[in-house]
Parts: sequence; structure tokens; C-alpha cells
Amino acid sequence: MWHQVTVTARQAFGILRALQTQTIYRHAHTQTREAQVTDSLVQALRSIAGPRNVSTTEAIREQHGHDESYHACCPPDVVVFAESTEQVSQIAKLCNDTETPLIPFGLGTGLEGGIPALQGGVSLDLTKMTTITAVHEEDFDVEVEAGVSRQTLNSYLRDTGLWFPVDPGADATLCGMCATSASGTNAVRYGTMRENVLNMEVVLADGTVIHTAGKGRRTKKTSAGYNLTNLFVGSEGTLGIITKATLRLYGIPEATISAVVHFESIQGAVDTTVNVLQFGIPIARIEFLDEVSIDAFNKYSHFDMKVAPSLFLEFHGAASGLDAQVEIVEELCKGNGGSDFVWARDADERNRLWKARHDIIYACMALKPGSKPYSTDVCVPISKLPELIIKTKQLIKDAGVIGPIVGHVGDGNFHVFFPVEPGNSQELETVKEIAVKMVLLGQSMDGTCTGEHGIGIGKRGLLEKEFGPAGMAVLKQLKKTLDPKNILNPGKVFY
Repeated sequence: MWHQVTVTARQAFGILRALQTQTIYRHAHTQTREAQVTDSLVQALRSIAGPRNVSTTEAIREQHGHDESYHACCPPDVVVFAESTEQVSQIAKLCNDTETPLIPFGLGTGLEGGIPALQGGVSLDLTKMTTITAVHEEDFDVEVEAGVSRQTLNSYLRDTGLWFPVDPGADATLCGMCATSASGTNAVRYGTMRENVLNMEVVLADGTVIHTAGKGRRTKKTSAGYNLTNLFVGSEGTLGIITKATLRLYGIPEATISAVVHFESIQGAVDTTVNVLQFGIPIARIEFLDEVSIDAFNKYSHFDMKVAPSLFLEFHGAASGLDAQVEIVEELCKGNGGSDFVWARDADERNRLWKARHDIIYACMALKPGSKPYSTDVCVPISKLPELIIKTKQLIKDAGVIGPIVGHVGDGNFHVFFPVEPGNSQELETVKEIAVKMVLLGQSMDGTCTGEHGIGIGKRGLLEKEFGPAGMAVLKQLKKTLDPKNILNPGKVFY
């Protein structure tokens, strides 16, 4: 199998070359579009959003031309800060009428180049839309505007006894999380954004406003019509602009216990994950860090953990039941070579531990100061995870690069955070070759090229590999139907 997949990677040379051209500079993509952002268009935008909410300054444009990934900055021609759905609708209609590219912008925390303005145009910043419009405590749901972030919502909900658990690490906007179908450390118990969005208000390319489950609807299930909600979840701003979202909430658990356990091997750590899930233990988080990640973790966040493949665990539930769960998991860990357990029941210590886990991407970059992250995002059925991680480690070792591995292993998803030196084309080519081989391995194991980061510009060729010609034709037809002039985030997801 290993030899066969390696050959396939060589045969996929066209995919690799396509990926290698995706550190894109704007001058190559603005030949026809840039002239359309005229002074009259800027004035029209000011009349809609107000003069203070429209900027053509270089610093603001640069800020809106890149995310957290290695992809080069492609600034828009103008940035508009919308304050209402009505403004978003008017701006979309104006851009559609003038065939001006329109790129929705949240907080810029993405990792796949989802927001660079490849063809110039308008960056539509939604961070001023910060109203939590309704909380229905008895129904366990909430409606938020596009600029409300995850941490802001949970701070607001603190006195209600409720919380929103989907946690990608970054304090992203919730509607941005909808747009990328984000998940994160709690997904093994609470699911991803796809399972937690009940309804969305979406502005289409021509300015039409729709509600994906019907206006005001917030039921936990429905059989009415096509599933428009999940059509727009994960659409990355290419089908519409999400201006509001109705989300599921959960009760804050009575008790929480966190732990770290170290293993002799990667196989032992991942086998433990499979065992825990097979036992039906309702674990809230089960995260894997390899020894390279633990070393970065220690240095960056001032811990002194054993440098070894490790699992970070968290249990939520009634205090009376957690001890039994912890005891079972501890025995499973020991059976797979786990040792040196460190338990954290104190809230401050737990928060410190998980903050450090969320900062791991910056810790990995600190291994090579001045680097930018190249993040992989493969997801496979859990039974295939040990084989894929071990083969990935071998690819990294053979290439002689730094490649810390971090995984949401409870749902079969893991990342390699390669620190890449800007401008080092040879290093970037090596890393991309590993990334392509990883994805092809994952796809050969019935997996996907992205579990939570999205496609952006970083994985367009790999998406084609995953869906095939017939599937891609359907996706492109959906795009053409909803955005016939191709103004919404052009160049993303598809070529």
C-alpha cells in the first residue's frame, strides 16, 4: 500500500504544481477587476455605509488581504465595515451590478487563504455587527450577528448556565465559523458547526436576503425542503454572506476534569483514543500532541512536560460519574503504554492547560522564528488514524523538516503545523509535497483533505481529487446558480 500511494503522489504532480503556484501576488490577478473600483464606486459605498466605514488606506487594506496562513497578502481595493444586514444587502447589490469582487471578512483567523482579494475588489468587514439578538434559555439556542465571536458569546451566556462548545482555538467570529464549517477540540462530544447551526440569515450575491430554514425557525430538526443551512455552512463566502446565525446551546457541565498522559509511542496514544470511544465513554476532548509539539508547547507556554507522544483529555458531566470515567480511561491508557498522568481539577489550571494547547500553532512557529504556518488538515475514519499518523511522521523524517503533529484524534482529524520561512521556495515546495502525499494517503483511506479549515486557495486541486468530475460539476453549478457573475470571494474553493 505504501509503495502504491507513493506512486500515486508522483502521478499527482499536476496537483502539486497547482499548489506550488498558490502563494499568489495580487498584480497577477487584477488586470480587469482593479479598474472597476472607481472613485464613483467608493463614493457609492460611503453613501451606503457612511464615510467612516469605508477605507482605502494601505494599512487597512493590507490587514484585510491575508489570514494566518503562509499565503501572500492580496489586499482589496477598498474595505467597507457594514453595521447591518440592510447595508450588507445594498453593498452586495452594488457590487453585483458593477461586477466587483466582494470578499466577506470576519477576524482573519483562517489557515487556507480564504480571504486574500485575488482579483481586487471590496473586502466586507462584518465585525461591527456585534448584537446577540436573542437568547432562548429554555430552548437552548441563541441568535447572533456576524461579528459576534465565540468568546464574546460565552462570556455573555455565563450567568445563564449555558455555553456554545464548538472551539476551534482562535477566537473566531461565529458566522465565520459557520462559513468554514469549523470544529476543534470539543467536536468529539458536541459535534462541528454543521451539527450546531439551526438557521442562518444569508445575503446572496444580488442582495437578496434569505433565511436558510425559514425566517424565525429554530427547531432542532426539520424535514422541510432542501437543507439550505448546511449548503451555506462551509461555503467559505462563495455562495452568500452570512449575517446572522441561530446556534444550539448546551448546559455548562456540573464538573470538569482535565488530564495529560504520555505514551511510549504514537501507536499507543492513538490506540487509546480508539479504545476510549469503543467503550462509549462520553469524553469531551481527546487531543494528541507528538513529541515535537510537546517540546514546542513546553518552550512557548512555560510547561515542563515529558517530551513524548501525549494525549490531552477532558471529561464533562455530573461530579458523581466522572471519577468512574477517569478510572476506566486511566486503565486503558496504561494498557497502551501510558504513564505520568497529570490531572487538573482546578479551573485556573485547566484553563492554563487548554490555553497553551490553543496556542500550539504559535508555539510551533516559535521553533523557527519569523516563519509562517503551513497547516495540513487531513481527516480519516478513526480506525485508519494510527497508520496515517505513523506514515506522516516518516514522510516528515525523510524530508528533514520540522513538522509538529497535533490532532483532534477523537474524530479522526489531525494537523501538521510546518513552520515555513517566507521566501524559502525550496522549503515550501518540500512541505507542499509532504502535504499532498498526506492527503492522498488520507483519501486512499476513505478520508478527506480538510476536516475543519476549508479549501480556500490552499486545497483547490485536492478538492477536485476528492469529489471527481461529476461531483465538481454539481458544486460549480450551485455556485453559478447562486452567484452567476462570480463576485463572491472569487478564486476560492474552485479554480
